[in-house]
Formats: sequence, structure tokens, C-alpha cells
Amino acid sequence: MARRAVKSATKPQIPPAALVRDLLRTADRAALATSLPAAAYQAWPYASLVLMAVAAGGSPILFISDLSEHAKNIAADNRVSLLIDGTAGRKDPLTGPRVTLLGRAIRADDPDLKARFLAKQPAANLYAGFGDFHVYRIELTRAHFVAGFGRIFWIEAADIIGKKYGYAPAGEQKAPPGERNVAKPAKRKTAKPVKRKAARPGRRGR
Repeated sequence: MARRAVKSATKPQIPPAALVRDLLRTADRAALATSLPAAAYQAWPYASLVLMAVAAGGSPILFISDLSEHAKNIAADNRVSLLIDGTAGRKDPLTGPRVTLLGRAIRADDPDLKARFLAKQPAANLYAGFGDFHVYRIELTRAHFVAGFGRIFWIEAADIIGKKYGYAPAGEQKAPPGERNVAKPAKRKTAKPVKRKAARPGRRGR
């Protein structure tokens, strides 16, 4: 009797970029690293805890005060790093996922981004009306993702927040509301003039 080959059922691995996107969308806080002023602290690294949300396309968004040290640092040098920790609840945290994002913090006084942040962080409504608080969108450059022991990846920004995930790159203008989904009028086909053959002269009787 012939033996049947048994195929081992292997669970398909989720791409690292997809894991990072999931981690970003579920995170509500991060460690933000900025640089203290060079004149006083020789550009010493400075880390702080911040609340976060994400824009529709996946870009992290922060809501911070101008009076904070990290906001002052960003004003001088907007290069930042965000560490997002997804290891909560694990016996050994080093087996869990975490991602370090590199990018630039861009101030974005956008009501939609602010509303998105407040929906994620309702406690921030207590100070949402203060004039010194502003929304910052992190314009990602790269991400360093550690999924566990021996699973380490550098991932480009386009693989996390590219157009295929709903993100429109900066500078790409959307069509005005009146011009969206407007069908172009169909071209009318004009009838070609019919060429008439000249009538032959009738035959004369003999």
C-alpha cells in the first residue's frame, strides 16, 4: 500500500511591515527622543513619554505643548525618534515586538488630525483648547522593527505609509470637492458625409 505524503501545515508569516502598521494603530503612547540644544548640552539625547495616535495613512501624530522640553528641541532640530513598545503582558519582554521610528516632527494645525488624536486620547480634551498645544505629524523616514529574538528588520517608510495604504504623500494635491468624481462628457460621434455616386446616363434606344 502506497504511503501518502503528509504536508505539514505551516502558518503563513505576516510581513514585517504589516506588523509595524498594526503596532502603530494599536499604540497609545511612545518614548520620544529629541536633541537638547547643542550650545548648552552638546546636542545630548533627551527621551520623554508622549501620547500618540495615527493619521488615516499610518503616520504617527502627537499633541504637545510649546512649553515642553521636547517641543523646544523640535523647534531647533525636528529630527526625532519614537519607540513604540508592544511587549506588555509578556513574561520575557525581549520576545515581544517593538519598533523604533525615525522621522521629522512637522507641526500640522489640521482640525482633522486634532480630532483624530482626541478620539484616541479623550483625556487630552482637558487641555485641547490651550493655545500652546499643537499637533505634530511624524514624517517617517525609516523604521527599525524587532519582532523577537533574531527577527530584526529595517523597513522603509513607503512600506508602512505608502499610497496603497491610503496615505497621500506631502505635496500631492487632492482635487477640489467640485471636481471629484465628475464624469467627463462623452465625445459625440459625428456622422460621416455619405458620398453619392453620380447617376449614369440612361441608354438610348436604337
